[in-house]
Amino acid sequence: IMERLPIRALSAALLVAQACALVGPQPMMNREHSSLSRRQLASGALLAPAGALLAANGLAVPRAAAAGELATLPVYFGCGCFWHVQHEFVELERSLLKRPDLELSSRCGYAGGTRLGAGGKVCYHNVRGVADYGKLGHAEAVSMRIPPSSLPEFAKLYFSLFVAYNLPGRTVYERADPQDGGGEYRSVLGIPGGINSPYFAQIEAANAGKMRLIEGKGDEPDTLFKRTVYVMNSDEFPFLPGESYHQFHNDFQSKAYGKAYNDLRTQLTDGGKLSDTGCPTGPLGL
Repeated sequence: IMERLPIRALSAALLVAQACALVGPQPMMNREHSSLSRRQLASGALLAPAGALLAANGLAVPRAAAAGELATLPVYFGCGCFWHVQHEFVELERSLLKRPDLELSSRCGYAGGTRLGAGGKVCYHNVRGVADYGKLGHAEAVSMRIPPSSLPEFAKLYFSLFVAYNLPGRTVYERADPQDGGGEYRSVLGIPGGINSPYFAQIEAANAGKMRLIEGKGDEPDTLFKRTVYVMNSDEFPFLPGESYHQFHNDFQSKAYGKAYNDLRTQLTDGGKLSDTGCPTGPLGL
């Protein structure tokens, strides 16, 4: 099981070492991905595109919609660990949209993979090996529903999460937790229609050339030191909610967000806003 390290800052030497590793052998993420495919085929497990599996399991697959049809726009953003990303977007929902607690829509979860586990599940790493999101090709992400007119502000916040690292001879912008490695932590952004969305121009404007915006095809490797964000068509690569224990969680790299923030998990569960995903429960997935 991957652990998140309580690291507040990384030295330039560590970053250089990681950058050098990127040009080495094929990432372990890809080898695990191929290995899983062989195991699934051997056991007769179903492999299919995410949208097809959603439909096969009786789950709604979002359709593309014209901009004028949307009262609220479903979007998701991924930039390393989803804990701190959720906190930042919760605070923006509160300050910009004036949403009370029970109307907060930011949720931790998974997106960007082409496969689902049995029963349509996608789960965090667990000792039982149930629908492991990394092995299914997904990245950690945070989803929300926002008024389309507020997309520029939410996109600007997203791109502000990429921080500058001064390396020998160059400055790079990366996620705040580069010690977490693998495709699970790649940078992703999901909007209906992807790069062909009528909203993509607003994403480009908010980015202002900071990161390379690349069309996502699913199952991409880590984006570390590549200055890349994969733009996903959320109609094809929908967001899959994460387990309740991940929601409104403290991030180990910053001060605790406080009991009131952590208690949102219970408050939204009691209010019917958080539901069981069917995945193993707790950090060990027992």
